[in-house]
Amino acid sequence: MLEFIGNEGDKKMQNLISLCILLSGLLIGSLFVDIAQLVTGSGFSRHAVENTDVLEASGRTWVAYGDPSVDLTVLTDSSCENCDPDQALSWIRRIMPTTIARNVEYDSEEGRLLTLDENITALPAFLFSERVKRTAFYGQAGSLFTQTNALYTLDMTKIGETPGRFLRLPEVTGDDISLGSDTAKITVIEYSDFQCPYSKLFHSSIQKMLKEYPADVRFVYKHLPLSFHPQAENAALASECAHEAGKFEAYGNMLFAKQDEWGKTVGTGKFKAYARMLSMDSRKFNACLDTKKYAEKVKSDSLEAEEFGISGTPGTFLDDQFINGAISYDELKSIIDKKLAK
Repeated sequence: MLEFIGNEGDKKMQNLISLCILLSGLLIGSLFVDIAQLVTGSGFSRHAVENTDVLEASGRTWVAYGDPSVDLTVLTDSSCENCDPDQALSWIRRIMPTTIARNVEYDSEEGRLLTLDENITALPAFLFSERVKRTAFYGQAGSLFTQTNALYTLDMTKIGETPGRFLRLPEVTGDDISLGSDTAKITVIEYSDFQCPYSKLFHSSIQKMLKEYPADVRFVYKHLPLSFHPQAENAALASECAHEAGKFEAYGNMLFAKQDEWGKTVGTGKFKAYARMLSMDSRKFNACLDTKKYAEKVKSDSLEAEEFGISGTPGTFLDDQFINGAISYDELKSIIDKKLAK
């Protein structure tokens, strides 16, 4: 009986020793694999990856992140110089370093389907997989994303980025202020603020454009009175009243020319005085301005500008090309001539 117990104890000891040898072998093997992979640059073992936040091999550094990998489809147009997504991608990779991006041409079969399914209106467009919801950035700035179907579109206009090309253009109706031929080859649509110094600067380019291209270019003026310009809304309303009287162009020229004068005033006195100087019917003009007859039109233009991500003036569409800010007449003319040449 004692001999049996002794033999049983020996077996248990032998099993324990075998287990220790096995575990030691596994540990040594794991360490050997770690060292071998680091020396040969062939990769990292699971043990190394799970227990180290920073790894180096073959002159490269690998850093662990808490975010999952996120697929990003960049919808773009390689023929559009302003649609280059590289700068925006650099910013995205800084805030979401686990992003895996690929470019898709908007006019490819896949691009056309994405444009339709995800309601894309501008290029470049940044479409993230659902995994983006698990990133720290999404947790802090989820309002910058719009979900359509299974993808999440990052609205770059909300962080001040201007699209390179719009796939949908502002609508021009009979209520809009329009100068030039309705059958013109090119339509220029400007969102402007009469109290903005940059809009004033760009206005001189627009005037030259209208003189040089009377048959080829139609100019449409839309309102975007900025909130920090106290008289901008009154100026916009007054210009609409002048348009009703058939004198928008002359009145608009006067508003820009005398911007420093009326910009320092309060109320609508100066705007009424300018109407008299241009021989408008004072009674009709004053009633139009006092009742804010065109307040809804001004508001509608401003909301439309917001839909296109335009927050500053001037913001101008030259057909499907968007121009952010004031440019010289030579630059404007160059764009027009290239489009006419096509």
